[in-house]
Amino acid sequence: MQGFKRYAIYYAPESAVFADFGKRWLGWDPLAGCDVPHPPYELPMDEITRTPRKYGFHGTIKPPFRLARGVDIGALHAAATALMAGMSPVRVEALKLKRIGGFLALVPEGDTTELKSMAGKVVKALDAFRAPMTDADIARRNPARLSDHQLDLLHRWGYPYVMDEFRFHLTLTSRVSPELAERTREVLDTTLPDILPRPLKIRSLCLFGEADDGNFHMLHRYPFGG
Repeated sequence: MQGFKRYAIYYAPESAVFADFGKRWLGWDPLAGCDVPHPPYELPMDEITRTPRKYGFHGTIKPPFRLARGVDIGALHAAATALMAGMSPVRVEALKLKRIGGFLALVPEGDTTELKSMAGKVVKALDAFRAPMTDADIARRNPARLSDHQLDLLHRWGYPYVMDEFRFHLTLTSRVSPELAERTREVLDTTLPDILPRPLKIRSLCLFGEADDGNFHMLHRYPFGG
């Protein structure tokens, strides 16, 4: 677990079918730490997955962060283990495909109150392990485009889209043109019905680490104990 630039807590599919779809779609297997061939769709797969590929197929719970000075990864691992052991599974009615700001993602349908509460608890409970943001970190978030509340969240928690601004999603594409987004949607509309779990039950979260090349690796899965 040591030697990574940043760490994050992500949801990663437990279903083998769903996980296999994600790694093949994006072309990166975060558990094995290797590239995998894209499916033979009539789409420019390298182009449309270029941005999300390095993160692996996931839903962000606690966004990537550097460890605070003097903090050992073993301490983060121990805290995450204890935290997840005290959490109960979260049920999401279903996932649906949606275009968000130019990219396609899977987002939850139905009530997300339980999901937001779980994410907020993780962000708060593990925040002591996060290094303070630098001026460069803040600048990368385009603060001029954020609301005052989002700016407050950025400075408090290191990310503007947490707590009440949290929007769970599993990113499938980079920002693409409307035409390419529609072509991609047509492919996914025929692929996803046999793959998406309904309902989605989140029974664990995962620790991911960012390697020097920018690719994220799945380091450990923490099962919920509740």
